[in-house]
Amino acid sequence: MSAVLVFFDAVDGSLSSGQQELLTLAASLGEAHVVTGAADPSEALAFDGVEVVWTGESEISAPDPALVDLLETAVRESGADVVLGTDSADSTDALARLAVRLEAGLITDAVGVDGDASSGATSLTVHKSVLAGGYTTSAQVTSGPAVITVRPNSVEAALSAGAAPEVTALPVSASSSGVEVLGRTELEASERPALTEARVVVAGGRGMDGNFGPLEELADELGAAIGASRAATDAGWIDHAAQVGQTGVTVSPQLYLSAGISGAVQQRAGMQTAQTIVAINKDEDAPVFEIADFGVVGDLFEVIPQMLEELRRRKT
Repeated sequence: MSAVLVFFDAVDGSLSSGQQELLTLAASLGEAHVVTGAADPSEALAFDGVEVVWTGESEISAPDPALVDLLETAVRESGADVVLGTDSADSTDALARLAVRLEAGLITDAVGVDGDASSGATSLTVHKSVLAGGYTTSAQVTSGPAVITVRPNSVEAALSAGAAPEVTALPVSASSSGVEVLGRTELEASERPALTEARVVVAGGRGMDGNFGPLEELADELGAAIGASRAATDAGWIDHAAQVGQTGVTVSPQLYLSAGISGAVQQRAGMQTAQTIVAINKDEDAPVFEIADFGVVGDLFEVIPQMLEELRRRKT
C-alpha cells in the first residue's frame, strides 16, 4: 500500500481534532506515515493505522526552514505520493516550500480528498469550497506527488487507540542559520476550543454593542469557540484573532450561531460552509438570513438569555 505522509508542524502532548481528522483521511487513502519536528511524538500518535513516524535528529520548530529539509527527506524515504497537512499558517508555509522543491502541485484549504493513493497521486480528486462558500470545485491530480492542506472539520475523525508507532530519526537537524527565533510567548490558556477547529462557534458583531458577556456565557454552555465580525474586532471589543471572514479565519463547524452580524459577503466567506447556521438579528432583512438554517428576528440581549435559561433547564 502506498504511503500517505501527514505533516504536523507541532505535536503538543495530544493531537488536536484537526490532526486526528488528517490521520483518518490518510488511513482512508493509503498507509499513514507522520512527519514532525517534535522531539518525542510517539505517545501522542499511538493510534491504529499510524505505521511510521519520521522525525529529525533534534527538535525542529516552525518557522525553521529545516522543516522543509525534513519534509523533503521524509518524502524520499517513505516514497509517499501524497502529503497532507492542516490548513494553518505554519503548515501551509512549509508545504508550499516543499511543493516548490519537489516541483509538485499544491492545493490548499481542501474540504475533501477522494481516491486511492495505492494507485498513485493521479487517482486523487480534491474538493475545495470557493467564492465565499458559494461553490464547491473538484480538481483532478494529474501528476505526483500531491501536496494538500485540509481545512479542519472537513473529515469525521475515526481513530482507535493502538501501540506507539515506530519512530525513525532522519539526518536533519534544526538550522544554525537563517531564521532565528528570538522568543516565544505562550497563548493565554483557555478551556474553549481553538476557533478554527471548534465543532460549535458562536460569533458576535456590531449588534453586541461592545458587550460580549452574554455570548461568552452561551459559548461556555455549548462548549463553543467565540468568533466575531470585523466590525467587532475593529472596535476593540474582542481580539482580532477572533475575526471570521474573508480577511479573518475560515471556520466549518457543525453549528455556527451568529448574533448581531448582518452577514455581508465578506463575513459569509469565513463561515458559509458550516453544517447548521443559526442567526439572531433585529433586522429581518439582514443578509445572514439568506443562508441561515434557522433565524430569530429579535434583540439578541433578550434572545440569548432565553437560550441560556432553556439550555440550563435541559441540563438539570
